[in-house]
Amino acid sequence: MGMFSWNEKSSATLAGGGVIGPDERLPWPQTAVMGVQHLIAMFGATVLAPILMGFDPNVAILMSGIGTLIFFVMTGGKVPSYLGSSFAFIGVVIAASGYAGPGPNANIGVALGGIVACGIVYTLIGALVQAIGTGWIERLMPPVVTGSVVAVIGLNLAGIPIKNMAPTNFDAWMQGVTFVCVALVAVFSSGMLQRLLILMGLIIASVIYAVLTNGFGLGKPLDLSGIASAAWFGLPSFSAPVFQANAMLLIAPVAIILVAENLGHIKAVTAMTGKNLDKYMGRAFMGDGVATIVAGSAGGTGVTTYAENIGVMAATKIYSTAIFFVAGIMAILLGFSPKFGALIQAIPLAVMGGVSIVVFGLIAVAGAKIWVDNKVDFSNNKNLLVAAITLVLGTGDYTLRFGEFALGGIGTATFGAIGLYALLNRKG
Repeated sequence: MGMFSWNEKSSATLAGGGVIGPDERLPWPQTAVMGVQHLIAMFGATVLAPILMGFDPNVAILMSGIGTLIFFVMTGGKVPSYLGSSFAFIGVVIAASGYAGPGPNANIGVALGGIVACGIVYTLIGALVQAIGTGWIERLMPPVVTGSVVAVIGLNLAGIPIKNMAPTNFDAWMQGVTFVCVALVAVFSSGMLQRLLILMGLIIASVIYAVLTNGFGLGKPLDLSGIASAAWFGLPSFSAPVFQANAMLLIAPVAIILVAENLGHIKAVTAMTGKNLDKYMGRAFMGDGVATIVAGSAGGTGVTTYAENIGVMAATKIYSTAIFFVAGIMAILLGFSPKFGALIQAIPLAVMGGVSIVVFGLIAVAGAKIWVDNKVDFSNNKNLLVAAITLVLGTGDYTLRFGEFALGGIGTATFGAIGLYALLNRKG
């Protein structure tokens, strides 16, 4: 397989608390189980984004799998990342297509044209980075900035599980049960079980949920009828893009947010693995850009490297790209299986919410780890203010509007951090 060969590591490496690097892998059966855990991590958001925009969730899953494989090939299998539906598109897609929800988006074609345009812009930025290197990005984004941006990605998403995934008091308590389950698995189990902390916590919490609701009638019962009635195999409903100047101008600037997210993710993985992945930055941007073009061409949402999966890597210390190769293939198969979609949709919302709290928290801490590892000096007012302002912009979802285009929390925090650092750095 040439560039796609991984050095196999035994489970003993993990038992000894070791790290599995991007160019290493566990035996294939364990790699496959880890792949399932990554599928579950990305699933909630990858399905939620298309539902909020009126797209077909099964197309989104299929395209996330194809996109992950495109990214894998374009980075030479060197950058561990899963590509899922990007939330950065939701606001502009709703504005461009006039979608009022719920149900299918009647004007989906116009939105898809904009997503394809965004992918093209993103790919061109990647080509530029590949041609002239990442030096200019390094100067714009030193560790104080990248740490702040990575932390903000987790903190900005914190409201999703807490506000949208616990409609009742019982659900809020169940979220608590879920993150306690995950934490107990993380600390008190060992070996492979410990590495599957998200998956195990989710299963245990789902069982507890079923006992409390189906057994004791405390909340909305676990409903498995959808799984039984769903077909094993079926084609998702594809859609074709329509290119309209207004929509393209509105959606294409999202590329800048995707660059910031992807950059933050690569910095986070570099910090966690100790392997400098900067030289793959241009290829990573191009991979993500091409994946977005392909997704938009068939009715999928634009894709981005997924923070949820970085949270899982942070918790498991397994950064093997083989896992994402496996997860991508699984997602493609599942895109053609309505039954699988039904199975995941049967996971109680509160349990998904509890897992999301853990995963988003892990990303926020990965940002702080960048500061610690690079010994960022917070007695220096420049660093102190860049980090302080960035964290609140992102967490509070500070939004600036330019006509129809809105730059939300992650975007304003990213550009705010870069701009503020550049301004304050003028004083030597």
